Amino acid sequence: MRNRFDEQLALLNRELITMGSLCEEVIALAARALAEGDVALAGKIAPLDTEIDQKERDIESRCLKLLLQQQPVARDLRQISAALKMITDMERIGDQAEDIAEIIPYLGGRIVTECEQIRDMAKAAIRMVTESVDAYVKQDVELARSVIGQDDVVDDYFQSVKSSLIGWIAKHPENGEYALDLLMVGKYFERIGDHATNIAEWVIFSVTGIHGEE
Repeated sequence: MRNRFDEQLALLNRELITMGSLCEEVIALAARALAEGDVALAGKIAPLDTEIDQKERDIESRCLKLLLQQQPVARDLRQISAALKMITDMERIGDQAEDIAEIIPYLGGRIVTECEQIRDMAKAAIRMVTESVDAYVKQDVELARSVIGQDDVVDDYFQSVKSSLIGWIAKHPENGEYALDLLMVGKYFERIGDHATNIAEWVIFSVTGIHGEE
């Protein structure tokens, strides 16, 4: 019975890795579409978000079956409940990548310095998502804590983008709507960092039983 449970738990881990990879892909696509002003590329994000939504449902179903059909010990229960929480954040990451994609057509293909800053934000956010999922699979508390620490980097990028855009609007009020669209894109990447932080916090819970530690 335990061997069967361990097999199912390993499968759950693989599905989480797949879902995490999809999240990385949509963030990378959003960043590239933004940097290149590529509307067609942005259009590829929605189908991937749909795939992420399906993965959420599949993993949720697997977690519930593990809880109902097996006899997990305390650590197993923490790991499964953490997975259920994590997939909610992953699903929202997909949603926010799609939100970014919906803004890109309104930017008219323009590329400014702020887009480069946002691209750096995106790279940092992708790293956070990747490492948060790795931390779960490896049950690596220190890696999870490292991810939490990286959220400050993404937040700092956002503050820099915001300050730059505010100054730009003051000098070029005719570009106000465009600047606000870019600000929203930056905010979505900042939220993606927040979701990666949430994932890392649930990793720590799955190992230690403590959530939201300082």
